[in-house]
Amino acid sequence: MVQSSVLGFPRMGGNRELKKANEAYWADKLSREDLLKEAKRLRLEHWKIQKDAGVDVIPSNDFAFYDHILDHIQMFNAIPERYSKASLDPLDEYFAMGRGHQKDGVDVPSLEMVKWFDSNYHYVKPTLQDGQTFKLASDPKPVVEFLEAKEAGVITRPVLIGPVSFLALGKADRDQSVDPISLLDKLVPVYAELLEKLKAAGAETVQIDEPVLVLDLAPKIKDAFKPAYEKLVGDKFPKLLLATYFGDIVHNFDVLPGLQSLYGVHIDLVRNPEQLESVLGQLGPNQVLSAGVVDGRNIWKTNFKRAVETVETAIQKLSKDRVIVATSSSLLHTPHSLDSEKKLPEEVKDWFSFAVQKTAEVVAIAKAVTDGPASVREALEANAKSIQARASSERTNNKAVKDRQSKVTEAMHERQSPFPERYAQQKTHLSLPLFPTTTIGSFPQTKEIRVQRNKFTKGEITAEQYESFINKEIDDNVKIQDELGLDVYVHGEPERNDMVQYFGERLDGYVFTTNGWVQSYGSRCVRPPIIVGDVSRPAPMTVKESKYAASVSKKPMKGMLTGPITCLRWSYPRDDVHQSVQAQQLALALRDEVVDLEAAGVYVIQVDEPALREGLPLRSGRERENYLAWAVNSFKLACAGVKDSTQIHSHFCYSEFQDFFHAIAALDADVLSIENSKSDAKLLKVFEDTAYPRHIGPGVYDIHSPRVPSEQEIKDRIAEMLKFLKPEQLWINPDCGLKTRQWKETKAALANLVNAAKFYREKHA
Repeated sequence: MVQSSVLGFPRMGGNRELKKANEAYWADKLSREDLLKEAKRLRLEHWKIQKDAGVDVIPSNDFAFYDHILDHIQMFNAIPERYSKASLDPLDEYFAMGRGHQKDGVDVPSLEMVKWFDSNYHYVKPTLQDGQTFKLASDPKPVVEFLEAKEAGVITRPVLIGPVSFLALGKADRDQSVDPISLLDKLVPVYAELLEKLKAAGAETVQIDEPVLVLDLAPKIKDAFKPAYEKLVGDKFPKLLLATYFGDIVHNFDVLPGLQSLYGVHIDLVRNPEQLESVLGQLGPNQVLSAGVVDGRNIWKTNFKRAVETVETAIQKLSKDRVIVATSSSLLHTPHSLDSEKKLPEEVKDWFSFAVQKTAEVVAIAKAVTDGPASVREALEANAKSIQARASSERTNNKAVKDRQSKVTEAMHERQSPFPERYAQQKTHLSLPLFPTTTIGSFPQTKEIRVQRNKFTKGEITAEQYESFINKEIDDNVKIQDELGLDVYVHGEPERNDMVQYFGERLDGYVFTTNGWVQSYGSRCVRPPIIVGDVSRPAPMTVKESKYAASVSKKPMKGMLTGPITCLRWSYPRDDVHQSVQAQQLALALRDEVVDLEAAGVYVIQVDEPALREGLPLRSGRERENYLAWAVNSFKLACAGVKDSTQIHSHFCYSEFQDFFHAIAALDADVLSIENSKSDAKLLKVFEDTAYPRHIGPGVYDIHSPRVPSEQEIKDRIAEMLKFLKPEQLWINPDCGLKTRQWKETKAALANLVNAAKFYREKHA
């Protein structure tokens, strides 16, 4: 019998119940006991959904209040002293590491948070010390949740992040020199203790995720696998299924012979189906293959015919008892259920599959290969009909868009003049001081903004009333920036729901869900739009609000756009057209918007590309260089239509770009702002080493936390930056947009930012 399996299920709940409960707890509106009660209710509900669907292997310990890696940090007592010495309740200590804590005399920032491989999910980075030790928590979360499911009548397969990946994805704390992987001998005994407890609790198998196997690994990381897992295999432990995802593992085959004592291996056959034959040849004589044929990262229905053929290939080599049909990765990256979508066009809705529907897909495929296609004939026929309907739909093709793409020339990707000539004009035109201050774009989205937007969406207020409200918000935002003394203003984006959704709603080729939320980090959820066809701009998207903001501003007003790669990456993209084609279509639509903003009197335009790095193929080589070529060209195509006197900014939500800095430089943006407050300023050395000529705004404080940085903290960060950047290059700004913050903390933090910039302006006068 071929079993069906899910690697992980979304945590937030069908109506984002976990988000709401967490935020109520943080606001002291929900007790600790009630938060724990709600979390248990969600876990039980999610296990029941999978059991009722007929899934054979159901995960546990895939739930997390904030982040699953943070769960492991706390469970292994890898807690930096600045948190442990505060003597907080364990739950508050956990949240302090995730989002910072500034309350009751305790003032600690959050740990660094970075993207989970090439997804839009963020994990909390293990932050390790010289002399680091590990100790298993007295009631380990995986054991508690396994027993919780068992009591409810569901036998689960606990999910752990593997010891090599846990360390390889970590870093040394500031002012520490420890090499994380050197701590493996200290960590493995803690894993052994945990696995023994899981075995005692009744766990027969454990899914142990080692996703770093899809990366290019240093020899010391590769060499760590065999000795680590030799200590974790035996009768006193559960059987281990080693899970990989988001790429292929062929380049790390030299690791697999050392892991043939493991129960099985999971591979992602959606992202890299071509690895199947090679992996089959590397498995041990009794090992199981978990075949990830149902996409855990996208929302399109699985092509059952193709998936069944793939699984049959594995069965012919191994036998039915040694093959598991699985999701390609955790379903964390997909919305909860399609059942709540009442407004999607029926034609399009039929093409989609969300997490709940994907559980049924793995079950149907497993049954088809176990009992034969006749056992699920109705499901196979319906699926084939859906796949064919999408392929032939008129929604997917727009001749005018394709014609315009065919006329794109190389010259359309280049600005009129090199940067020195551009900047000479910009400096005169914009009258910018040394160390200019700005923000990244959004200001706090208050409850009143959300209420008015909801009323407008429901038709309870007129377009004129809503426009009047938005203009009043813009007036207030401009006044606040006047009072703070910032140098380049933003209008604050009160009219925008999400930095991608807002644009998608104004572009042809997109559709939108009502409840298709996915977790980005912590309690932050996003609702990615879905690209279903060729993309074009039927009308201006942001010009009205930006033009109004510029008319009431004393200082330069920045127009805010989301770049083509981020619009692509933070949507669910088409899987029937190469992403480079979709990116170019988005770039042409944005090019029209950039030109229209300039014509409306907006002479600073920021085209954000925070997703540029996450789109980077995980391994170096031709695929990565090809991606960077079309990604850079898409950005340049979007921005190059303006005059030299108009200043183009871009923003990136990361600071680790040494491995593709040549592409960052090739964007030719006049000003780059980058997330940097959690990173070592030494990462900026690449700008010094390459004599980078343009301007840079490394973030001086973390916007993911409600904590307010002091003026001295910001001064210290600027001092570190000036070791690698010239004063005339440096802009002073926060890490990212301020949409999720409150006004009180925002004003206080920005006041400190402006005062720190003034200090250095006077110092360098």
